[in-house]
Amino acid sequence: MGLFGESVVMKGFGRPEGVFGRLGGWLMARGNGPTEKHVVKLARLQEKEHVVVLGPGPGVGLTAAAKYAGIVVGIDPSDTMLLAARHHCGELVEAGKVQLVRGDAADTHQPDHSASVVLSVNNVQLWADRQAAYAEILRVLKPTGRIVISVHKKWAPEGLAAELAAAGFKDVTETAWDPPTRRAGTAAIFTANR
Repeated sequence: MGLFGESVVMKGFGRPEGVFGRLGGWLMARGNGPTEKHVVKLARLQEKEHVVVLGPGPGVGLTAAAKYAGIVVGIDPSDTMLLAARHHCGELVEAGKVQLVRGDAADTHQPDHSASVVLSVNNVQLWADRQAAYAEILRVLKPTGRIVISVHKKWAPEGLAAELAAAGFKDVTETAWDPPTRRAGTAAIFTANR
């Protein structure tokens, strides 16, 4: 892919901005939506849990998580996606059920041991420094915390389960799930405990 193509992909999906970012957000909501809802179900969120969603894009997963959890914090490096999530989750944001924070997987701006669950759908492959992200996730997770990471199988970083285990996560499992849509391929789903 040429430099122009890489730039368009980053502006549409990596760090969405402008017209390409809005289009990317629209595509994410439709393509990732079923997987985001599935990941929320897998996480078995509880009423008082504090959930961090890394890279929530336009907010489909935030809305799904907010149905079950006490508070949901969406961390995204893209102002375009934070605006889209605010639009999608406006009432939840106003009610204080959803918070939106500019940051990324390696710098969430969350307090130590504050999160019960961390969720990520189709963005682990974009994290600039996965080791720093794992350290950050471990820092913000409570001692009994858990993580669910989903990524299109074709884009999953090789050895992701081993990376999670080496970073200090326990009980790492990998499963596959086929979303009920043609827009998304098979998802590789990784679950682990702190």
